[in-house]
Amino acid sequence: MLATLDAIVRAGFAVAVACPPQGPLAEVLRRRGVEVLPFSTRTAAAAPRSQEEARRELARLLDQQKPDLLHANSLSMGRLSGPVASALRLASIAHLRDILRLSRQAVEDLNHHRRLLAVSNATRSFHVAQGLDEARTHVLYNGVDLERFRPSGGGSDLAREVGAGNSWRFAVTIGQIGPRKGQDILVKAAEYVARRLPDVHWLVIGERFSTKAESVVFEEQLCRAAAGSLAGRMHLPGWRDDVARLLRAADVVVHPARQEPLGRVLLEAAASGAAIVATDVGGTSEIFPGGQAAVLVPPNDPESLARAVVSVLANDHLRRELGRAARRRAEEAFDIRATASRLLEHYRAALGT
Repeated sequence: MLATLDAIVRAGFAVAVACPPQGPLAEVLRRRGVEVLPFSTRTAAAAPRSQEEARRELARLLDQQKPDLLHANSLSMGRLSGPVASALRLASIAHLRDILRLSRQAVEDLNHHRRLLAVSNATRSFHVAQGLDEARTHVLYNGVDLERFRPSGGGSDLAREVGAGNSWRFAVTIGQIGPRKGQDILVKAAEYVARRLPDVHWLVIGERFSTKAESVVFEEQLCRAAAGSLAGRMHLPGWRDDVARLLRAADVVVHPARQEPLGRVLLEAAASGAAIVATDVGGTSEIFPGGQAAVLVPPNDPESLARAVVSVLANDHLRRELGRAARRRAEEAFDIRATASRLLEHYRAALGT
């Protein structure tokens, strides 16, 4: 959403974003001169609002602002806002950035929107099979800033940061800490790799947002592994704001996800010219069709993941070729300027202009 804002404004749209008034998103929006409309699905005490209460608040806000178009930027907000936009006769679009099971009511709520944008064909097919209106559900790939994310050498500062010498190689994984991203599979693969290539350091970038017990336990187990069998070799620095630098410094980017509608970090890694090993799930094969620009392996298979990592790290020519092919793929299919242009086409279609 943030990456397309400038193009949307240049096209003549006045943009306001309804979101919590405090926090990183609101801060970024204000710095960029974008109007923030205070709205949250939680109360001042951080308790979740009921769906009915949240919809009443959203209806009040929309009635006050009277926008020409509503763009719900996530599946959950799409579900919340669909009936509201329909009741107000407001042109609306909902973005589908997740692959997950929906109730019949959730599908009905989403079908209130004039257009539905899925981030991949895999995402679209999954939701259409659940009952989303096929005619109004379209595919719009995410894009990436090809200037911010671009090939560049140098990982010595990263080596110093983790206390490694220049002879070490770096496998980087980026994503929210949780079962869906498969960091537990990564740990098993890393143990396998360590027996064959003991000079590999693993950087697991990201933090846990879910407060579910299973997610808490998942993170605890990951930390124990990093402090145990992979002590000194696996580093968990948490959230980082220098992802572009980390991707440029990586010898290989490893993405062990169990599900991935269209992994943004994979687009960023491709644009950075990184050699990529990823699980073949969701929309990943749409990013790398035919396996020409990345090595794709089955999910939940740490040995296959490890073998692929070893093959890439042990073959400098292969690693360089994968990086060049990934950059070409990003340039041809995932330029943020093309994504913004296509998004504007959907805006105009929803408005009937």
